[in-house]
Amino acid sequence: MTSPRLIPGVTDPRGPLRPTGAGRAVAVLVLVALSASIPLLGPSAALHGTGEAEVPGAGGMALLRTALFAALCVPVGELFVNRLARSLPGTETGHPAVPRSWSPFAAAAGFVAALGLATVVATGNLVPGDVSDIDVGGLHASRDGKLALLEVNAFLVAGLCAVSRRPVTQAWPLAAVVVAEALRAHPTTEYGPLTGSALTLVHLTCAALWAGGLLHALRTLRLWSGRDDTAAGAALLGLYARVAVLLLAAITATGVCSSLRRMPPETILEQLTGTAYGRALLAKVLLVVVVAALAGWARRRLRRAADPLTACAPARAEVAALGLAVAASGLLTVLPVPIRW
Repeated sequence: MTSPRLIPGVTDPRGPLRPTGAGRAVAVLVLVALSASIPLLGPSAALHGTGEAEVPGAGGMALLRTALFAALCVPVGELFVNRLARSLPGTETGHPAVPRSWSPFAAAAGFVAALGLATVVATGNLVPGDVSDIDVGGLHASRDGKLALLEVNAFLVAGLCAVSRRPVTQAWPLAAVVVAEALRAHPTTEYGPLTGSALTLVHLTCAALWAGGLLHALRTLRLWSGRDDTAAGAALLGLYARVAVLLLAAITATGVCSSLRRMPPETILEQLTGTAYGRALLAKVLLVVVVAALAGWARRRLRRAADPLTACAPARAEVAALGLAVAASGLLTVLPVPIRW
C-alpha cells in the first residue's frame, strides 16, 4: 500500500491544512484595494504631463467598468470550467461536484455597474449632479444609450438564469454584454469600426474565459482536494492549461492588432510614454507578461513536478495578476484615444 500523496497547504498526515481564514481575508482585501486603486487613481497618474484633459468622473467610471468586466469574467469562467469538468474521463455517468456558484452575485454586481454607467450616458457622458439631470428616456435616442440599456437588461436576465434550473442559459445574455461592449468601444465615427469591434469581441471573450476560468478552476480544485479527488483535479488543471495557451495566443494577437489600429507602428514607442492611453496600455502589457510567466511556471510544475497540484501556487498568483489586468482594462476605457499621427 502506498502512502497518500500530500498536497502542500492542503493535506497533512494529521489532517487537512489550509491557509487561515484571516490570511485569506487579508489577501483578498489587499487585492481588491489594489484593483480599485488602479481605476480610481489611474486617470490622474496616466494623464500627468501629457497635456490631455481628464474626463470628469473618470475614476468612478473606470471603477464601474472594472466591476462590469469582473462581473462578466466570473460566470463565463464558471460555465467554461464546468464544461471542461464534464468532459473528464469518469464523468460520463453524472455531473462532477462543483463549488457553489458565484454567478448570481456577479450578475448583481454587473447590473449595478451597468446601471451606474447608464446614468452617466443619460446625462451626456457626464457625472449626474442631481437626479433631475438623468434623462432616462433619452437613452433610447442614442447608440451609446441603447448599448447601455442592453447591458443593464442583459445582466438582469443573466442573474435570473443563474438562479434558474438551467444556469447554462445565462451564456446568451452574457454574450449580449460582450457584443455591447465591443460595439461601444468602437463608435461609428471611428475608422473601420466593425473591424475594431470584431477584435474587441474576440479579445474580451478570451480574456473572460482565461481569468474567470482560472478562478473557477482553482475553486473546483479546492473542493475536489477536500474529497481526495486529486487525480481529477490535476486532470482538470491540465485541460484548462491546454486551452489557456490558445486563449493567450488569441488575446495577444487581437491586442496587438487593436493597438496598431490606434497607434501606428511609427508612433507607438512615443505614444506608449507620451500619452495616457499608451501609458495605461504599457502597464497592462507588463501585467500580461507577468501573467504569462506565472502561467508558464504553473504549466511546468503541472507537467514535471512529483505532485502536479503544486501548480496551484503560481496559478493563485496568476489570478491576482489577472485581477490587476482587468482593472487596467477598465482604466483604458476612460482615457482619451491616441491621435493617429
